[in-house]
Amino acid sequence: MAEVPKIELFIKASDDGESVGNCPFCQRLFMILWLKGVNFTLTTVDMKRAPEVLKDLAPGSQPPFLIYNDEVRTDTNKIEEFLEETLAPPQYPKLCCSYKESNSAGDDIFHKFSAYIKSSTLGLNEKKFLKSLMKLDQYLLTPLPHELDQNPDANQSSRNYLDGNSLTLADCNLLPKLNIVKVVCKKYRDFSIPVALTGLTRYLEKAYQQDEFRLTCPNDSEILLAYHSVAKYLDK
Repeated sequence: MAEVPKIELFIKASDDGESVGNCPFCQRLFMILWLKGVNFTLTTVDMKRAPEVLKDLAPGSQPPFLIYNDEVRTDTNKIEEFLEETLAPPQYPKLCCSYKESNSAGDDIFHKFSAYIKSSTLGLNEKKFLKSLMKLDQYLLTPLPHELDQNPDANQSSRNYLDGNSLTLADCNLLPKLNIVKVVCKKYRDFSIPVALTGLTRYLEKAYQQDEFRLTCPNDSEILLAYHSVAKYLDK
């Protein structure tokens, strides 16, 4: 049997320095390790009082970073690739997508959301943001090839997540961002994901039922604290 790796993930701490802070990249890696089913140590880093040892481990770096068998890794994308290659079947589940389109689904939402939430007037930014949500909804409603193999007459997908009925790397990337979108838009725009977007609504409902996502989310108050200086209410 392969030797069990020693893994420690360092993520951003909350404002009180005790719990999980607002960082979608940190949550992404937290979810991946949980889904892999590997034992790991989670360390929250209080960026206001970052201990000297962290400066020695990853000088100039912001969380997240990973120590894997005493080797420090600091690039989120490269950490994801490394974990997928190293924690591989048969001992650990494969998390990469079967369809390359799943990797880019929803990849414009966070950028459009940022422009939308930083503007105090409605207009083009709102339209672009809504269009990005509709585009993701359409992808989630479109049957994937394996669904059409099982039912050639299917005109709508019944899958739970981006690439099928299991969470993948693509979900670990997108869901933490969608959680931020949900919390901030509700506070500053009184906006919720329209129920008419049935694919996206189902996707989020199923995701929040999964411990790997729900229990890695920061408190809503942490997200709002991070956005209070940049998000704007609409002009009256």
